Amino acid sequence: MSEQALWSPSSEFVEDANITRFINWLNQEKNLQFNDYESLWEWSTEHIEEFWKTIVEYFDIQFHHPYKKVLSSHKMPGVKWFEGATINYTEQVFKNYNDNYPALISETETHPMSEMSWSELYKQVASVSRFMRNKNVKKGDRVVAFMPNTPETVVAFLATASIGAVWSSCSPEFGAESVIERFKQIKPKLMFAVEGCLYIGKKIDRTDVVLEIKNEIPEIETLILIDYIDPSGEIGNKIKGKISFKEVLKTKADKIEYDYVEFNDPLWVLYSSGTTGKPKAITHSQGGIVLEHTKYLSLHSNVKPGSRFFWYSTTGWMMWNFVMGSLLVG
Repeated sequence: MSEQALWSPSSEFVEDANITRFINWLNQEKNLQFNDYESLWEWSTEHIEEFWKTIVEYFDIQFHHPYKKVLSSHKMPGVKWFEGATINYTEQVFKNYNDNYPALISETETHPMSEMSWSELYKQVASVSRFMRNKNVKKGDRVVAFMPNTPETVVAFLATASIGAVWSSCSPEFGAESVIERFKQIKPKLMFAVEGCLYIGKKIDRTDVVLEIKNEIPEIETLILIDYIDPSGEIGNKIKGKISFKEVLKTKADKIEYDYVEFNDPLWVLYSSGTTGKPKAITHSQGGIVLEHTKYLSLHSNVKPGSRFFWYSTTGWMMWNFVMGSLLVG
């Protein structure tokens, strides 16, 4: 019995695909000869430094300081990529600023479908970033979120990355112990949180969990609360000393200030599942994520400026971080 493909792209689709355009650019600009994906893949694995160098050039990756060399060595572990280069994830995102299409489209159990423009996203990130700086959050500090997958979470993450601080998140359906054993490892200075979550339309108060997290991690100096299930703020008011996200958005900021970090400096911390003991922290670099997610989402997922890209995920799963990468390609 012969195998038959369930679907094959049209010739027009193939011709207009991002990876086809990349291959054509390599052939024309770098005098290379690739006729198919396999030949490109072989070259990318046999000429690693040249491949990643072309990714930087083709996608116009914004380095504040240039790199000295692509690879420090070919020995693992310990190899360093693009030494000397400095970068900022959030700056790379806003390189794609274009109000001809929305930056975010959101729909939750508490809010109907809505769009956020690139200009509004920029404005909110600028305000939150400025507020965080006013609270003495600096490059290298850890910022955590006990938040669902909402626009506020995207804003909080981009504001964190703009400072060069390190992001980490857990979904609000996690129990207190699960969150604490993750966040406590990285000693966060600031936490974003919601006062509750929803399950099959039922509102679930999580203020006791938020308070337990804050009390068990003494390094948390500032708690910013989003009134997610109760916009009136009545539920959230049970948490003393919190600062409302709505108030944070009132912080005046004309523009986003970017702190540039080394290519290999951390962007965020994820965690192992915890099935073999306590969850283990896994750090990904700013530069590495910018390059890999830009490459993957453009060349492999064919995401273009203005594309609608969706992946169902909570903030406790690495696919949320992957979805953030779609902003790197517009």
